[in-house]
Amino acid sequence: MLRTNLSTRPFYNVRAVQIALGAAGALVLAITLFNVVQIARLAMSQQSLGARAAEAEDEAARLRAEAARILAQINPQELQVVANAAREANQIIDQRAFSWTELFAQFEATLPPDVRITAVQPRLEREGRFIVAIGVEARRAEDLDAFIEALETDGAFHNVLAIQEQTGVTGLIRAIVEGTYVPPPRDAAVGSPEQAAVSRQGGGR
Repeated sequence: MLRTNLSTRPFYNVRAVQIALGAAGALVLAITLFNVVQIARLAMSQQSLGARAAEAEDEAARLRAEAARILAQINPQELQVVANAAREANQIIDQRAFSWTELFAQFEATLPPDVRITAVQPRLEREGRFIVAIGVEARRAEDLDAFIEALETDGAFHNVLAIQEQTGVTGLIRAIVEGTYVPPPRDAAVGSPEQAAVSRQGGGR
């Protein structure tokens, strides 16, 4: 039997083409919906951020106005009084942190045999430095110089000078030695209360 296709158009699989077109259209629709959702979310986020920025600007303007109002009410003289009081309070705190034990331990470690300490007077300068004036008695000028050199070599004193010096009728040299004292850290402190007590009583060896 002879089988011949006499149609003028060739046969196509129309159903497969329709399925492919439908899948492509669904994909395009899904991408479009995703983009629309993202744009809507970005728009809402931008609107929220704009509202927060406006609130922050309003709050900053309010705070600036409040600060200007407070500054306008401050009396410069009263402010200076408060600043002076705060400075004095800081000086008191620094003086409370001053350790006599550590200071006398430094003297114990640097005092030559022929030098005796008669008085010690620390004071706190405005810059926060401790200046210590030391009254001493020495048999010879060389002993006094040795004490000054030992203080500076030890590292706790700087710029040590004999600001006053006189020799008595017995030949004993009485002097006032002054220098900048830098207290050592608490964990590096030397000496003991017993050594401080000995130094206070005798002042020498």
